[in-house]
Amino acid sequence: MALELQLSGGMEKPEGGLDWWWSRLLSPLPPLSLQVGTNGVISTQDFPRETQYVDDDFPTDFPVIAPFLADLDTSGDRGNIYYRQDDSPDVLDQAASYIQAGFPSTASSFVPTSAFITTWEDVGAYQELSQDAQPSEKLNTFQAVIAYDDEDTYTIFLYPEGGLQFLGTRPKESYNVQLELPARVGFSWGDGDDPKRDGLFHSLASSEQALRQLEWESNAGVPGVWVFHVGSTAPLEQVEPGGGQSPDVLPMFTYSAASKETCAQHHGHCSPHAFCTDYATGVCCHCRATYYGNGRQCLPEGAVHRLNGKVSGNLRVGRASISFQEVDLHAYIVGSDGRAYTAISGVPQPAARALLPLMPIGGLFAWLFALEEPGAENGFSITGAEFTQSLEVTFYPGEETVYITQTAEGLGPDNYLSLKTHIQGQVPFLPENVTVHITPYNDLYHYSSSAVMSSARREYILVAGTANQTLSYRLHQNITFSGCPHARLPSRQRLVVPRAFALYDHQEHVLRYALAARVASAPGDAENPPVNPCHDGTHTCEAPARCQPGAGMEYVCECPAGYRRDGRGCRDVDECAEGLSHCGPFSACLNEPGSYWCECHGYRPAGDGYSCVPLVPVTNPCEDGSHPCAPGDRARCLPRAGGPPACQCLPGYAGDGIHCSDVDECAENPCHPAATCYNSPGSFSCQCQPGYQGDGFQCTHEGMTQRLTPCQHDQMYPRAVLPGPSPVGDGHVPQCEEDGGQCHSSTGHCWCVDAAGQEIAGTRTAPGSTPPRCGTPEPTERPPSMCERWRQSLLEHYGGSPRPDQYVPQCGAGGEFRPLQCHGDSGYCWCVDQSGWEIQGTRSEPGTTPPGLPSVAPPSVQPSPRPDVSPPATGTFLLYAQGQQIGYLPLNGTRLQKEAAKTLLSLHGSIVVGIDYDCREKTIYWTDVAGRTISRASLESGAEPETIISSGLISPEGLAVDHLRRAIFWTDSGLDKIERARLDGSQRRVLFDTELVNPRAITVDPVRGNLYWTDWNREAPKIETSTVNGDNRRVLVNRDIGLPNGLTFDPFSKLLCWADAGTKHLECTFPDGTGRRVIQNNLNYPFSIISYANHFYHTDWRRDGVIAINKETGSFTDEYLPEQRSHLYGITAVYPYCPGARK
Repeated sequence: MALELQLSGGMEKPEGGLDWWWSRLLSPLPPLSLQVGTNGVISTQDFPRETQYVDDDFPTDFPVIAPFLADLDTSGDRGNIYYRQDDSPDVLDQAASYIQAGFPSTASSFVPTSAFITTWEDVGAYQELSQDAQPSEKLNTFQAVIAYDDEDTYTIFLYPEGGLQFLGTRPKESYNVQLELPARVGFSWGDGDDPKRDGLFHSLASSEQALRQLEWESNAGVPGVWVFHVGSTAPLEQVEPGGGQSPDVLPMFTYSAASKETCAQHHGHCSPHAFCTDYATGVCCHCRATYYGNGRQCLPEGAVHRLNGKVSGNLRVGRASISFQEVDLHAYIVGSDGRAYTAISGVPQPAARALLPLMPIGGLFAWLFALEEPGAENGFSITGAEFTQSLEVTFYPGEETVYITQTAEGLGPDNYLSLKTHIQGQVPFLPENVTVHITPYNDLYHYSSSAVMSSARREYILVAGTANQTLSYRLHQNITFSGCPHARLPSRQRLVVPRAFALYDHQEHVLRYALAARVASAPGDAENPPVNPCHDGTHTCEAPARCQPGAGMEYVCECPAGYRRDGRGCRDVDECAEGLSHCGPFSACLNEPGSYWCECHGYRPAGDGYSCVPLVPVTNPCEDGSHPCAPGDRARCLPRAGGPPACQCLPGYAGDGIHCSDVDECAENPCHPAATCYNSPGSFSCQCQPGYQGDGFQCTHEGMTQRLTPCQHDQMYPRAVLPGPSPVGDGHVPQCEEDGGQCHSSTGHCWCVDAAGQEIAGTRTAPGSTPPRCGTPEPTERPPSMCERWRQSLLEHYGGSPRPDQYVPQCGAGGEFRPLQCHGDSGYCWCVDQSGWEIQGTRSEPGTTPPGLPSVAPPSVQPSPRPDVSPPATGTFLLYAQGQQIGYLPLNGTRLQKEAAKTLLSLHGSIVVGIDYDCREKTIYWTDVAGRTISRASLESGAEPETIISSGLISPEGLAVDHLRRAIFWTDSGLDKIERARLDGSQRRVLFDTELVNPRAITVDPVRGNLYWTDWNREAPKIETSTVNGDNRRVLVNRDIGLPNGLTFDPFSKLLCWADAGTKHLECTFPDGTGRRVIQNNLNYPFSIISYANHFYHTDWRRDGVIAINKETGSFTDEYLPEQRSHLYGITAVYPYCPGARK
């Protein structure tokens, strides 16, 4: 939903448009109208529809200040939005402190005269809820402050600790696509000719990692505070972020005197199994009888609970470094007796064995769900399902230290608790023949309103045969949570674990922990002496000093290296000023907290980190021999500027250039049938057999004196027929006639061939008809006309022999269009003008003759019969071109929903080749080589196709839509051109008409403004690129490609990928041509390709279907074969949103 709130007080919108707004942003404020939106934005203009901006990346189409742009919701009493203009001295002084801290040199004396403060308090993410579903309990609170005087304007974003509980929202029209779009934080000027030009927008955060740091980092010295200079009387080229020191002020502005929480307002924060209680300063939730928890999350007492999570780690096990990412963790809890079973699968074996003694990983669940003795509460009763545990474990005697962080993220469906675990550090190596026995233990836990702490020493026993060894580790544990300030927590409790087991299952590769635990009240001080202040956090050491416990309650504050004692704290040692650095000659010492570093000027750093040595001239690894390529007789080294050299195997060898193996050319039978092939390193040779003479490629009987023509040679020495379709049919023996005519002895088909014996497209005749007239054209033969070129292009698309229902233009002896044209065997005929366009009103029904040509031809109009329009369903789907129709193939995630496939558009008489989609207007565009047109149609119900370009085309094939610039690009293999136009066909211009032979596929990167296309010139195939304006044209790929039919740019991975029908490869590269890699090396005959999520989808002329390939593994995962089997051409993906775009 969207909510626009406008400032009162008679404020009016400014004169002068966006330039005025950006150069004097909100300065002065009085003549300005501000719109405050629910979705975390402020604007000087009315908001467009939510779907036009809420899911899109920067830049937006309208001016925004965005502290947290996402699909937010305040319905159902979830959150409030407060805003006001404030001139009070306290507020202005607080704003000035932040601004001066962020800009200490340029705003040291700045004091605003007014401030506009907006607060989004406890707003949630928009959800489409079913009857049984509950809204998410994760809520966000943040602020934006606009402070200004007569000359300058600054904006402050504020994020309190714990204020951002979710970092993104689902797309507005996500349907069955399971993804979450991160929020966007920053500023945008609005629409422009080149939206990515510096200054039109400034992005502070748009990824989960950056958003997660907003409340912990700062550009003004206070965690969660971000300051920007956004307006001035001297126009700013761009937003200026701050970068200063910490002010001595509170991190949040007050926002409402009536903001005290009450149960009436915030009862939704409680679990459905809890009740809410009002206190003087707020509210608390308490679980009802037969349930336990912290009130926000409640679980049934005594029930069995399950927990799911992911574990990642970077460990040093002995001397080996081992990493693992997102392996599965499952826990099973028997609440009635406090048993907890934990299983972690997928951890590499050396690391899994080394983690066996580390019982605290599974011990967290023992504490959470321990059996409660009278008067005691287990962990879940205090923290609920949202907390963070931090562990520091030091093993003895080796003093290896490992750090563990476990973050609980709430309850999911069926009350499953979700947990993330990260392990980092060093652990002792354990041999395979050792088992681990865990000694029973009991720990003392100390509680405060928002933290639980424990320190302990644990023992474990290593057993190998009859020998055993007792070892130990020291554990420091800290659990933080957001508790009820009015709850009465025990100051101390004891956790008793009488049984604990750990084992590693070698067959299933699973690490398992099992514990039984109970929690009880801690005995009196006589039995439990006071805890050392270092362990319970009551020490007085000031950071970065570290508390080191001594005997009893004694402790000392120790400073880390690079610091010196200063009372209870530490002061940084300036090694540079005190002459303590080790910087050598030609270097400058630069101090930093706790250390220093040596900077080289005109020299390069030496290996010791302190000295500087002269710069070494740049070497060429290909010349000095330091390259990794195979020896020079097998590979060549190709230097590349700014990167390692490329290695390429020489002809006759195969491999990656580093390893090259000999190719056995003899396996392909290159020699004459009467010759023997001999393979050699990098080459081969052919030698005629005894009784024959020749060079091995051509061999004749020694008694023959007349040299054979190629045709006579094929008659005498027929080659074996290769598997697959043969253009001339099996068993054909060539006839060696002067005119080159051929006829099949069994089928009766006749055709013409060229000098190499290859069939000439369009010359085949049916059995019983007059054979074609073949022969070498006269030397003075004219160039082919437009009619003939169009005819030849269509015949190539039809495979040389059109079906009776396919149209082929009829040309006169001079190459002109015959005035009367007829469509195959349909019986329809019509008159055309000299350009081949149908003359309106002349089409006849079957069996009737069209009217004669008028003396003056009417305007060239090509009417299209009304298509059979079938609107698609919502969601993500594929569109593919199949001759006279455009097909619809929906996706469920990335799986093909073949049962729901159908025809979207029926276009009688067309051959649709290129196809693309405009995500902003929900319109498809396509090229038609039969009609020589480019057309479009909206996906809205009842929409009619519209031809936008109907002249100057012969064979339009590839098509690409730039939804940002509202432009289309296409290739024409008949004219050998690449052109561009607006989406309505206007402002058409040629980008390239030279150095093109067979341009086919074309794709565009709208965000970066780059264009890519393929040219399958069989003599020199290539992939090229330029800007969308035709500048900076250059070749990206021209080696090891054959027939690059399909091309796609993935806006998410930023990779350019192509499908090659010659090499049978699917390959990808970065947009600059580097990082080339093969995804799949065994394609059939791909024509077009598109990328979506973690899959590629391509049309295939061998399978006559759509093939799905996994991007990561390269494996074929699915295929769809339409019932009507014919060639599929272009393919594109239709998203419910614009990827990386504004709309």
